[in-house]
Amino acid sequence: MAKSQYLPVTNLISAAQKSNLGIEAYLKASDDGSNIITASIGGASSWPEDSWAAMLLVSSGDVGNDILIEAYLKAYDDGSDIITASIGGASGWPEDSWAAVVSRIVEKGVPCLVSAGNDGATGIFYASTAANGKKVTAVASVDNILAPALLSEASYSVANGSLSTFGFTASAPSAWANVSLPVWSVNFNTADTANGCEAFPDDTPDLSKYIVLIRRGTCTFVQKAQNAVAKGAKYIIYYNNASGSTKVDVSAVAGVKAAAMVTSETGAAWIKALQAGTQVTVNMADPETAPKNLNNFPNTATPGFLSTYTSWGPTYEVDVKPQISSPGGMILSTYPRALGSYAVLSGTSMACPLAAATWALVMQKRGTKDPKVLENLFSATAHPNLFNDGTKTYPMLAPVAQQGAGLIQAWDAANANALLSVSSISFNDTEHFKPLQSFEVTNTGKKAVTYQLGHTSAATAYTFANDTSIGPAAFPNELVDAKATLVLTPAKLTLNPGQKKTVTVLAIPPLGLDAKRLPVYSGYITLNGTDSTGYSLPYQGVVGSMRSVTVLDKQNSYLSQSSDATYAPVAAGTTFTLPPAGKANDTLYATTVYPTIVLTLSMGSAEVHADVVNSKGKTIGQVLTFPARWNPRGTFEWNWDGALSDGTYAPADTYKITLKALKIYGNSKWPLDWETQTTEPFTIKYAAKSKRAFTA
Repeated sequence: MAKSQYLPVTNLISAAQKSNLGIEAYLKASDDGSNIITASIGGASSWPEDSWAAMLLVSSGDVGNDILIEAYLKAYDDGSDIITASIGGASGWPEDSWAAVVSRIVEKGVPCLVSAGNDGATGIFYASTAANGKKVTAVASVDNILAPALLSEASYSVANGSLSTFGFTASAPSAWANVSLPVWSVNFNTADTANGCEAFPDDTPDLSKYIVLIRRGTCTFVQKAQNAVAKGAKYIIYYNNASGSTKVDVSAVAGVKAAAMVTSETGAAWIKALQAGTQVTVNMADPETAPKNLNNFPNTATPGFLSTYTSWGPTYEVDVKPQISSPGGMILSTYPRALGSYAVLSGTSMACPLAAATWALVMQKRGTKDPKVLENLFSATAHPNLFNDGTKTYPMLAPVAQQGAGLIQAWDAANANALLSVSSISFNDTEHFKPLQSFEVTNTGKKAVTYQLGHTSAATAYTFANDTSIGPAAFPNELVDAKATLVLTPAKLTLNPGQKKTVTVLAIPPLGLDAKRLPVYSGYITLNGTDSTGYSLPYQGVVGSMRSVTVLDKQNSYLSQSSDATYAPVAAGTTFTLPPAGKANDTLYATTVYPTIVLTLSMGSAEVHADVVNSKGKTIGQVLTFPARWNPRGTFEWNWDGALSDGTYAPADTYKITLKALKIYGNSKWPLDWETQTTEPFTIKYAAKSKRAFTA
């Protein structure tokens, strides 16, 4: 299933130029409170020839590949010029059905941009479908240099004086309507890094009569709330220890009726008044109806750097993913009118439509809709950035697997006078190493230009934390300054207007790396022209063998039961009584406990089998829905009702399930390319068919 790529929800709109139909469709969806509006930019045959129109696909949550494929085919049939989608799911295989269809649409001449995903926390090798499709442009997210905040407006007074307004970010819970109370704070130290983290003093008053003011920092919001509730608190306002304001969730703390956050400046002003012995009374407002004010705070942690949530490539076949990066973190956006019309949102769902709109501008400026030309232009003119882990910036470029070519530059792409024939180069892994590659450079300008070629390395990312790990390390995984050597021929080239020349690239991977930890190296080939222009071409490769990595986590692949929410292994010999064949969805058997197959893939596998082996040691077939193809890494569960993939049902007997996962680059005909794990034996029998009793 594909998931919407937003944090936590967004709406995406491609501008409708000269088309009231597209605008009205958007407004209706907005009024209805739809929380995702994805769009394909195009000129449908029934609309004016010179119009840009927005085809709107409204959806939310999980969506099957069949629906997404149908939507893409509809967009293509209607003549869309660009198709963009902010939705996806873990994959890593360009052969995945949705990715394959989108790739074919690109081959037909329609650029397709898809959000790279918001699973950066899971580390490297977690490319999302259909962004991982060949020739599909995967869009990563870059954080805003500002931290915009739409704050709800309320008021306060000092010593019962005149009212002053302030802004707050409503949190969970948020029952602030008609709350007007004095403020109490545990201390007056605005530099207290652990304010509210310890139990409140014995002489604390009954806090049910106050709004409790607590500084953010050190311990969790929940812990601070629990300490306040222990003294009767019902209403809590946190004041920030950094720039801006953010939403918090303390709904799990019983007794809290409402929570909010204010800026550090607002908190400090209240503390100053309290310290002077004056009363501060806060008059809160219902955040659903309160006026909203836009405040732009500086983003002091990640300004202009890759969003920590943006998903990392490459694919399991070492295709470069993502292709480019676009602003997506902390973006002031339109929003369903039923929910306030505007919101500050983050996610590759925000980055992707912005990139698609930029594609449209460059298409118009350069007079081309060729997907390859456009991607190559944006890649060559993008700006790579340094790596930032969310708190610290490192003196190394972020890996290509995180940022692709870098942050797109609209003006540069529109006005570039050089065109490269590719958007990236993959040298693959050691076993499938392609050390000698080439690309062409064309002078599309009106003057001769001489280019000096060079290259600069990005950080090399270790996939595994150590030699014994089988699953990729979580973000931020270990980065090292290990550089590949590239020999570029020629090192300098002069191009007359319209002239094209070939550059050959010979790669020597970095030395001294631990191949068992599967390091992914990358960098950028640079072309600096005498016309003061500069272009770059991302490259990447893997030291080590993709085929040699473990794909099946045997320790975490076993048989469980559907009644266990933790999916713990069941004891050998467990008996399951299943519904009669074909009756699993009958409500008469709603309480059935099924055998649950738990499969954990430490890396992706192109094909997984679940063979059903009877008491005589004979394989009678596979569990229904197997073989499973193009699987990402992760843990998956299947409840089994006895159905086999050929449509029959396994007879009552004692069985084992043998799980088989094909290695990356494995040949399905070679037994050694499969990893296997067999469950403990278990017994199934079928309940007798029941007749429903009906009463008058």
